[in-house]
Amino acid sequence: MALSLYAATVPSYLQILRSVTGLLGKAQAFCAERSLAPEEIIEARLAPDMLPFAYQVRSTVTHSVGAIEGLRRGTFSPDRSAPPGSFAQLETLVRGAQTTLGALDPAELDGYADRDMLFVSGERRLAFTGADFLLSFSQPNFYFHATTAYDILRWKGVAIGKRDFTGQLRIKA
Repeated sequence: MALSLYAATVPSYLQILRSVTGLLGKAQAFCAERSLAPEEIIEARLAPDMLPFAYQVRSTVTHSVGAIEGLRRGTFSPDRSAPPGSFAQLETLVRGAQTTLGALDPAELDGYADRDMLFVSGERRLAFTGADFLLSFSQPNFYFHATTAYDILRWKGVAIGKRDFTGQLRIKA
């Protein structure tokens, strides 16, 4: 059985984005329980040269829905805008990505597999096929940012574990 580009990306994007939504809820509850300002989490960084939690969460959307939108255009550039500044805004963004991905036509995404794709960041230009862009660039970035968001919450003391990251597995019925 051949694995389609859609099957190799979208179900996993959805699985982890649902987990990110759960992580946001746990982070918000943690702040409320401890009387912490939400900024204690939203602006938290693992290291001074890393971007904050809100950026990490937003980047899961950038490297899922944003990557697919880039495929439609034939070009992708990093989102350099300020990330959302509240849990509610982050949750709205992530839930919107889930809705968009849930409505995606698998045939449309599969049709982009051999399409020329260009990553542009300043003067840097990287040429890909659509499949190589999603599988070797955006998907690893997606997991990196989801993992970093999870790690920030663990570091701050939020009671989460591996199941909170992996979410609902797609097991055989």
